[in-house]
Amino acid sequence: MKRRTVGALVYPDFELLDLYGPLEMFGMFPEEFALRIVADGANSVPSAQGPRTTVDDLIGVERYDILLVPGGRGTRRDVKNARLLAWLREAAEGAEIVASVCTGSALLARAGLLDGRGATTNKLAFDWVAKQGPKVDWRGRARWVEDGKFWTASGVSAGTDMALALIGRLLGPEKARQAADWAEYTPNEDPMNDPFAKEET
Repeated sequence: MKRRTVGALVYPDFELLDLYGPLEMFGMFPEEFALRIVADGANSVPSAQGPRTTVDDLIGVERYDILLVPGGRGTRRDVKNARLLAWLREAAEGAEIVASVCTGSALLARAGLLDGRGATTNKLAFDWVAKQGPKVDWRGRARWVEDGKFWTASGVSAGTDMALALIGRLLGPEKARQAADWAEYTPNEDPMNDPFAKEET
């Protein structure tokens, strides 16, 4: 089986669980997934909670089979980062899977990658994210949305559920159940079961 490289983007004020929840799940299968942290010109990047993450690659250096874009309050700045958005378009073109968690979908939307596609995001930031991509079919009642190779998850913890669903798709459902068991985690396996959805959407 092909070993896929996961390129996980970080930027100042990313959300810790958006990044490390999915990476914890992928990291349980080191023979199937190689994990890399990617950033725009920094050796380490501070999270919204404070702890810094060491960077493996700078943007533009490598290609990734799975591109993972976490959310966090830093997205409100980086939706205006033309260099980062250009790299996202380039990296997404060569990726097998492009996945975002929480407001990470705002970056994908501003890059034009979600135009005409279904997507979701953090429900508390839903209205702001939706403004970043007026051509996107934003789904207000979804834990995560899969549309072609693009996967977008709702807020923070939803990224772990999405990652397990991705593992199930790529490695089989037994592997996804195994990862959840190892983590002693009870996953939400229904993408439409979103207890935090806004009723009006």
